[in-house]
Amino acid sequence: MSYFLTEERLKELKSELGELKGTARLEVAERLKKAKELGDLSENSEYAEAKEEQHRVERRIDELEDIIKESVIIKKGEKSSGIVTVGSTVEVIRDSKNMRFFIGGRSEAKPEEGFISNESPLGRELLGHKVGDSVTVETPSGTVEYVVSKIE
Repeated sequence: MSYFLTEERLKELKSELGELKGTARLEVAERLKKAKELGDLSENSEYAEAKEEQHRVERRIDELEDIIKESVIIKKGEKSSGIVTVGSTVEVIRDSKNMRFFIGGRSEAKPEEGFISNESPLGRELLGHKVGDSVTVETPSGTVEYVVSKIE
């Protein structure tokens, strides 16, 4: 599976991975060491909590390594082909209101900031369309129509 990422997001994920492999692993190892010193591990809640944290850190490391390995870099602001693609900034009109979205990968999604995923209902519907096209999206409150007004 490919993960669409901007260069900025890839950098953030690599930084998080470095932090987890360094500081977080060391902190968990220290917690485990201290918990083992308390004695009987079968009834040691500190040890159980540290092991749980270790599993969480290792799962996240595995997840980040997979995302980084399978990442496809998308460029913001590349010359538009006139068709909405991953990496496009799209302006749409909904109920006479102008809205602007950057379409990125799932780990880029921050809808409140105008970053939507290519896998979101709206992102998926916008892909492949051009200026003037109308797309409809099913939402919990009903069908919503958007008209593509600009693609960058």
